[in-house]
Amino acid sequence: MEESRVIHEITPLMGKDALYIADRRKKEFTYPIHNHEVFELNFVEHAAGVRRIVGDSNEVIGDYDLVLITSPDLEHVWEQNTCTSDDIREITVQFYLDLSDDGFLSRNPFHSLRKMLKEARKGLSFPMDAIMRVYQQLDTLSSVKDGFYAVMQFLTILYELSRCEGARTLATSSYAKVEVESDSRRVLKVKNYIAKNYMDEIRLNTLADIAGMSPSAFSRFFKLHTGRNLSDYIIEMRLGYASRMLVDTARSIAEISFQSGFNNLSNFNRIFKKKKGCSPSEFRENYHKTRVIV
Repeated sequence: MEESRVIHEITPLMGKDALYIADRRKKEFTYPIHNHEVFELNFVEHAAGVRRIVGDSNEVIGDYDLVLITSPDLEHVWEQNTCTSDDIREITVQFYLDLSDDGFLSRNPFHSLRKMLKEARKGLSFPMDAIMRVYQQLDTLSSVKDGFYAVMQFLTILYELSRCEGARTLATSSYAKVEVESDSRRVLKVKNYIAKNYMDEIRLNTLADIAGMSPSAFSRFFKLHTGRNLSDYIIEMRLGYASRMLVDTARSIAEISFQSGFNNLSNFNRIFKKKKGCSPSEFRENYHKTRVIV
């Protein structure tokens, strides 16, 4: 690995590079929404009011924002929105790590790191205490002149983040096209059934039968294992599929509503606006306005 290939601001990750690090000060965000093959850790400082879009997640950030994305298909962008800061700092690290079952990261010491990288296929946002834990190492990363030590420092940042609690996934599994994984075989069977039948009516009794439990016991069991009510989980999955169709197809909103499992258009519009903060047509318009794949 050549030292000059590790720390650079313009050339994207390529060939035998290990990291692409861009540490820049700026007054505004102008880059359009995009996705890319490589993994990315993006840190933003002093940019309160910026709108961050990752998949079907749409949030306005505060003074500090740190997001990890490891999916080649997940669109993302930081938009200026209401930010008035004239001293924004953005540190972007692009990299790639092998997550195959027999790769180096499959070894025991990397368990938490590997788990985090898999979760980040939906985009992962870190809380303030996690950001503060790695701030000093992030702050100095672009000034490390030796390529090997730069990689070691970056892996340490990732490892420390993997040990933090409170990281949130951003895009829904169905939007990000991420297969569900679960520690519980029963929950996995139920999630797979929902993923295959989300467009149809899904009855509690059917899911309880799949899990081999009574309906009331299953409802408690599902919430215990997923942290969400069954009805909320089903709605979230349907909205993810609907959002993906709004972005990827020219189907009418009524057609998408029906194909996503919502029983009527007004119900779909109401739930979509409540959960996403905008109407389905506004969501589609915002994406198509700036959609670029690089």
